[in-house]
Amino acid sequence: MKYKIATLGCKVNQYETQAIETMLKQRGFEMSENEETAELVIVNTCAVTAESGRKSRQAIRKLKGANPEALVAVCGCFSQLSPEEVAQLGADVVHGSGDKERFLNDIEKALGEKQKIEWADDPFSRKILEELPSGAVDGRTRAMLKIQDGCTNFCTYCIIPYTRGRVRSLPPERCALQTEELAQRGFRELVITGIEIASYGRDLEPKCDLADAIERCAERAGDMRLRLGSLEPTIITENFAKRLKETGKICDHFHLSLQSGCDATLSRMNRKYDTARFFEATQILRKHFPNCGMTADLIVGFPGETDEDHAETLAFIKKCGFSSMHIFPYSIRPGTKAAEMGGQLSNTVKAQRAMEAQKLAGEMESEYLNSCVGKILTVLFETEKDGMSIGHAANYTQVCVHNGHLRKIVENVQIVGVLDKMLVGKLV
Repeated sequence: MKYKIATLGCKVNQYETQAIETMLKQRGFEMSENEETAELVIVNTCAVTAESGRKSRQAIRKLKGANPEALVAVCGCFSQLSPEEVAQLGADVVHGSGDKERFLNDIEKALGEKQKIEWADDPFSRKILEELPSGAVDGRTRAMLKIQDGCTNFCTYCIIPYTRGRVRSLPPERCALQTEELAQRGFRELVITGIEIASYGRDLEPKCDLADAIERCAERAGDMRLRLGSLEPTIITENFAKRLKETGKICDHFHLSLQSGCDATLSRMNRKYDTARFFEATQILRKHFPNCGMTADLIVGFPGETDEDHAETLAFIKKCGFSSMHIFPYSIRPGTKAAEMGGQLSNTVKAQRAMEAQKLAGEMESEYLNSCVGKILTVLFETEKDGMSIGHAANYTQVCVHNGHLRKIVENVQIVGVLDKMLVGKLV
């Protein structure tokens, strides 16, 4: 039986999709190729913003329309929040963000018995992390390992704690074992991901933390390098950075969750740090990982944000000197505290502020790329095009060389120039 699958949202969703695909193939399903219609379509949805919900609805309609005879199965954060709405869109199997094994069982049941099935648990009732097959979708050069799920930060703009529940962690010995298995399968890079990996280990006995898990993974990583998912700045201490460096495996790229460069806005967001603590985190990382790539998320136009607050944010991100940024105009997410706040800004103001922040982010990215010229970077090549091999360096810059036969190979590359947002290099 042929299937198609669409994934929206974060790396955790990407990880869970590859796990779903692995389990589908174990059950005899095959991926539908190109324009071929499928008998099963799956949409793994996202709900982090109202826009994410809109895109999830759009994906369901599009796949259903292109495969009118197919069984439609939907899972993820949007269907966790709004199962009735998803069912009204024509989904035959509606699940939430948990229990992927049951999701596949219900798909097979619905296919066999020609019935509709709707199931979603209370995410706060989840006590342990569901361990899914780690790895990558066929043909990928890097693998992913989900070590944590859930979040208890309760930021005022975020719905995710209500779709994912409380923190659950994969025990360190299981992290290490899965890492070893992936290394033996020949992957050269492992992305360690989760909903909020800085909270890793809070639920485990004996107590442990993210550095413990990373050290255990590094011991079994073989030739793989380790890349970390998004980090809360509060976890970045001298001891943490020192332990990462001593593994000898960590990619010198760190994605920090910033959201605003204004203390008043951070307070309204219920973030657990101020700009001074965030900047301290950047300095600690640069001390232990000189010239590392440092990226961040930024929300502009948050309720109550003044022109002065916005200017403060722009000055702060310039001070931090990020290598790249993801800029988001604030999007109202129904069900969050921020959606009920006064001082909601117009779309015009939010778009203008996003444009100004993006312009500055582009200037910082250009400056960082030029700072890489003359350096030797270690690159994992992922694609080949027009006689070129293209991949990502450990600092997460994209690099190309004039050699079209390097896919899945790691090589040292001397950077000789910059082409748009890509580094150009030659093999050492």
